[in-house]
Amino acid sequence: MNLSGLLPPIEQLAAFEATVAHIQTAGSSTSRPAGAASLGLLRAARPALVGALAAHWPAPVFVLVARNERALSMRDDVAAWNPQARVLNFAEPATLFYEPLPWGPRTIRERLATLASLADYSLPAREPRPPLVVVASLRAWMTPTLPQQDFLRACRQLTPGGAASLESLVRTWTEVGYVHEPFVLEPGQFSRRGGILDVWPPAEPSPVRIEFFGGEIDTLRRFDPGTQRSTEKIGAVRVAPAREVLERDLAARREAAPSDWPAVNLDPESTEAPLAPGPEFYAPWVYPPAGVLDHLPPGALLVFDDYQEAEDTAAEWETQALQLRAEAEAAGWLNARAPLAHLTWDHLREATESHATLVLASYPEAAVQIPLGEAFSPGPRFGGQIKPLLDHLEQLAASSARTMLVSRQAARLAELWSERSGEAPRAPLADEQVIELPSPGAATMMTGGMQEGFVVRLADATALHLLSDGEIFGWVRPEPRRRARAAALPPEAEYADLNPDDYVVHVEYGIGRFAGLVRRTVEGTSREYLQVEFAGGDQVFVPVHQVDRLTRYVGADEHPPSLSRLGTAEWGLARERARHAVEDIARELLDLYARRQAAQGIASRPDTPWQQELEASFPYVETEDQLQAIQAVKRDMESTRPMDRLICGDVGYGKTEVALRAAFKAVMSGRQVAVLVPTTLLAQQHAQTFAHRLLPFPARVEMLSRFRTPGEQQAVLGELAEGRVDVVIGTHRLLQRDVRFKDLGLVVIDEEQRFGVAHKEYLKQLRTEVDVLTLTATPIPRTLYLSLTGVRDISTIDTPPQERLPVVTSVSAYSESAVRKAILRELDRGGQVFYVHNRVETILGARQRLERIVPEARLVVAHGQMHEHELERAMAAFLAREVDVLLCTSIIESGLDIPSANTLVVERADTFGLAQLYQLRGRVGRSAMRGYAYFFTERRHRPTPEAHERLQTLAEQTELGAGYSIAMRDLEIRGAGEILGARQHGHIAAIGFHLYTRLLARAVRRARDQEEGALPGLEAGLVSVDLPLNASIPDEYVPSREARVRLYRRMADLTTEGEVLALAQEMEDRFGALPEAVEHLLYQLRIKLKAREAGVESVSMENRNLVLRMHLPQGYEPGEPPQGMRYSRGAVYMSAAVPAAEWKPALTRALEWVRKWQSSSNAPGG
Repeated sequence: MNLSGLLPPIEQLAAFEATVAHIQTAGSSTSRPAGAASLGLLRAARPALVGALAAHWPAPVFVLVARNERALSMRDDVAAWNPQARVLNFAEPATLFYEPLPWGPRTIRERLATLASLADYSLPAREPRPPLVVVASLRAWMTPTLPQQDFLRACRQLTPGGAASLESLVRTWTEVGYVHEPFVLEPGQFSRRGGILDVWPPAEPSPVRIEFFGGEIDTLRRFDPGTQRSTEKIGAVRVAPAREVLERDLAARREAAPSDWPAVNLDPESTEAPLAPGPEFYAPWVYPPAGVLDHLPPGALLVFDDYQEAEDTAAEWETQALQLRAEAEAAGWLNARAPLAHLTWDHLREATESHATLVLASYPEAAVQIPLGEAFSPGPRFGGQIKPLLDHLEQLAASSARTMLVSRQAARLAELWSERSGEAPRAPLADEQVIELPSPGAATMMTGGMQEGFVVRLADATALHLLSDGEIFGWVRPEPRRRARAAALPPEAEYADLNPDDYVVHVEYGIGRFAGLVRRTVEGTSREYLQVEFAGGDQVFVPVHQVDRLTRYVGADEHPPSLSRLGTAEWGLARERARHAVEDIARELLDLYARRQAAQGIASRPDTPWQQELEASFPYVETEDQLQAIQAVKRDMESTRPMDRLICGDVGYGKTEVALRAAFKAVMSGRQVAVLVPTTLLAQQHAQTFAHRLLPFPARVEMLSRFRTPGEQQAVLGELAEGRVDVVIGTHRLLQRDVRFKDLGLVVIDEEQRFGVAHKEYLKQLRTEVDVLTLTATPIPRTLYLSLTGVRDISTIDTPPQERLPVVTSVSAYSESAVRKAILRELDRGGQVFYVHNRVETILGARQRLERIVPEARLVVAHGQMHEHELERAMAAFLAREVDVLLCTSIIESGLDIPSANTLVVERADTFGLAQLYQLRGRVGRSAMRGYAYFFTERRHRPTPEAHERLQTLAEQTELGAGYSIAMRDLEIRGAGEILGARQHGHIAAIGFHLYTRLLARAVRRARDQEEGALPGLEAGLVSVDLPLNASIPDEYVPSREARVRLYRRMADLTTEGEVLALAQEMEDRFGALPEAVEHLLYQLRIKLKAREAGVESVSMENRNLVLRMHLPQGYEPGEPPQGMRYSRGAVYMSAAVPAAEWKPALTRALEWVRKWQSSSNAPGG
């Protein structure tokens, strides 16, 4: 959003000019304790003023606000008012003072990017700098960092042609916090491959590839971390520290004064490896007190959002910090001599004496009062009432006011205003367009989101009225935060690591154990092989170019599989049984699909204007996946065949909105809708959501669940049968025989796997009669999704909502101190807490314990055995924010959406399944606020190995959409079971999930094409190429074993020569010039593709001859082969007793000849 066009008239205000003159004078003064000026500005107008000041000020503008949420919104709003400026947030760590836990990587990155940007003003300028605005919350400032001089000394400028030692750079980067990785994917990492170094300084937008020639830098290139390909050459890069406490300083200080060091991580009773604090925790012990303000260059402008609020908040944080310090001293890990872990308000006051200072809010004690705030006033509020809004716009037009509406509903408002004013309709300005000041009497609409609007009286005696959704509708649609940059993955990341001892499936030999990569020399040719061990100690060495025959074993449960025995029929029988099973299931799916295709339903009407209004009222920004799912549902509904679509999306990704829009479309077509959910709480929440959103329209929503009395239920049933209820939401109560509809058009099923077998059979029958939309948060593996193309309609929502952040996840042994800190942290930011204690018998004891640990918190208890009205009252109190903590059982697991609750605490987490834990974690972090999940295990009982692995998996998979990670395999198998049925469980366990889905894909293809006959073995589709070439990736070219395995697996999936060429170019860019062994490997890949295209099953060396074998019908004879080749019994022979440079082109010609006569005949493979 670009609001910069509205700034010039604000900058022409006399009070603004006086403000600029004051800070210019104060900025040149040698002593300025009394130089702070107060402007008395409205909260809504402050970001606009900061944006205007940044355009007039040559040095950085530093804005200090009281709380983190204000810092984030201030950063986003200032960026909208001044898009030319670089606006940074100096991030606030999630940890409390004296809490020995690591910081999140994004926090580290944002803080270091800020320090590096400020350092640019103290080091030689690299290029013209855009205006810089830094926004920080008070607690972000109070958190110590390294002093400016230490930071500057650790910076290093690199330029092409400059002398540099590769070894010296690697050593220095390690000392200043960079981590060595095989590939650079995140800021703060570096990698080394031969004479190439990759590094990603935190302040840089993308990583940099440094190529050396001798003892100097040859080239500097930016590269894309996702593709690992270079994007542009650059002339210089500054590599600044990657941590706020440098490793070399930390080690020296710890060695110099070991007795003063905090004794964290000393917990003999803990059953979990504790999360070690990062180096930043030790800043007070390593450096003298220093904060971000100490990094400001001379001439920087210091701006307080609200000085009095900042002072009060500082006192609050200091009190809490001292209380936590006392607890740490009492626990014995902190001694009384330890330095303070926070900066004090006195430190801040000293910093203000070095810089020109403004206070945006009213501050009567300021030495200078500038009446800029008098020009601004709040606008009227309409609470969603459109007629008063249009009346107001008419009055403004008549008084020659300039009016600007910034709204997510701008298109609809523009239509309404056009109808009222009689003006020709004008499309609203798009989000990225530059606004111009509206003419007197004119109203301009813009699509966008603002926190608040205001009215400002301009110098020309007109007024600018800026209205936002806050004034118009009474709510503010969350403006997408600057997205946490999606974690980059190297191109081969989708190939899960194969580690020694992993179970694998070989298409021909069965289930084995991967023993690692080995290099062997056979007949004078050195190659790399994947060593696989089978039962009885038998081994198979799989050439790297045949790695497509090997997949990682993913079974149907946590139990390890039995290894196959070579030389027996056991594996062939298991594969044959699975093949027959998938043929059955393919026919069954196709039969249901055909019956639906033949059935005649009633098509829904196209979208109405009311449908568009409902969709415009969605208070979030739809993701691309969500919009595609909605469009697919609408297409299905407007067709005459009954819809049966599965919407699969991670928790909190917006599936309910898809269902709501579908339901309203059915209602607008005169049909009734049933929404079936697994729990009473979810029924209540959906009923409230649907009722709230459909309130402006003539659509009646009712609920059937145990929250309704028998009398109320009977009344709803009667009105449902008469057609007076449009949407009914309920649990399995909806499936009972006394439920009758007048004209049922759509059934929405949320989490179908939670219903019983009898219910599922009834739902299966419905699928051929009415539209059915099924929602699930259980991930469907991509391979299964692709194999079902054409027999099951599936939409996946893989993209998180724009404002979502990953949930910070902690796994540790239970401690009352950790529980107190977790709850306090959430209460400090005005949020609420889910506390899960999953035993009804002891939940009241847990309540007493919590009341003792956190007496500040207001608690309410909720569990499934409570009387329905008591449970309803408890949930209502939590929703109304009358209580802070909901102490509950896993009753909250499914679908609850309470945006104000962003901390989850789970006791005895080791007793839950991974799917349950994942669903529970999905309850928090559902708004723009960061979510926190704490999974505690019991101190006295060590978790089982399986439970420990589940918790570790959850702790590691914190990225958004982690439900789709390969590590969530039990969720994936559950997802497979939902679609395929429980009886497939044994076949998946017998042959592994990946081979199962490949067989299923072939069976579905055959069934769809109505081909007859048995399905050929899968191995018939695999081509074997074995040439006398040293074909591999040398260790010195790609040192990481994991990276080589992934590259081999990626190569095996290439399907065109263009892809092989692209990979060769990519490897040259990433790793340097291609060695001969890699050239040979790529050549072998090209031959394999040509052989597959020609219908050749194998290319191999036999008795110094190259032999091309193929399967041909008996008696089939091709024409005369080219010179130097002969044909006999389904094979082409050619001599290889010549140098490779001669037989290589001959082999290509032979394959081309085979392809031509195969394609000109009816031979198989053509």
